[in-house]
Amino acid sequence: MRARALQWLAQREHSRSELRRKLLRRPLAAAAQPDPRPDPALVDQLLDALQQQGWLSDERFVAARVRTRAPRQGLQRIRAELTRHGLALDADTAAALRESELARAREVWQRRFGQPAADAAERARQMRFLAGRGFAAEAIRRAVPRAADPGASRAQDPDNPDDEPAADVGDDDAPR
Repeated sequence: MRARALQWLAQREHSRSELRRKLLRRPLAAAAQPDPRPDPALVDQLLDALQQQGWLSDERFVAARVRTRAPRQGLQRIRAELTRHGLALDADTAAALRESELARAREVWQRRFGQPAADAAERARQMRFLAGRGFAAEAIRRAVPRAADPGASRAQDPDNPDDEPAADVGDDDAPR
């Protein structure tokens, strides 16, 4: 059982609850016993020993999960995944993810779509995609650009203060 736990931990970080669940569902090799499932008390003792030796750490698990998920997912989805493992984000990490939410949403949108939607239905589809990734509604609204009118210069979106104002195309007072 210890060897199996160390093998799983060598592959990637696991939360204590996840490793416990995996160890409890795996039958022991000696199937001659009437109940081949491991004793929960023995599993808890093993997990305690692994934590004391530094092999198992919920803090490392959270950090690894945030590091791998943050470039592709929003704060809501990361929090939900950690909650399923019985863990939570610390306040500093949550604040950092909240601050970078708009930039991360824009990066995900750019990689997936790359150009503004042609119509409102397509824009709604793009927004649903980001919502499914767990980004906040405000970040989604600001990250998904509106399609520009054909033949007109791109006007500033009043809902998006990050947009730069459109340049005046025909300045009548400029010298020629």
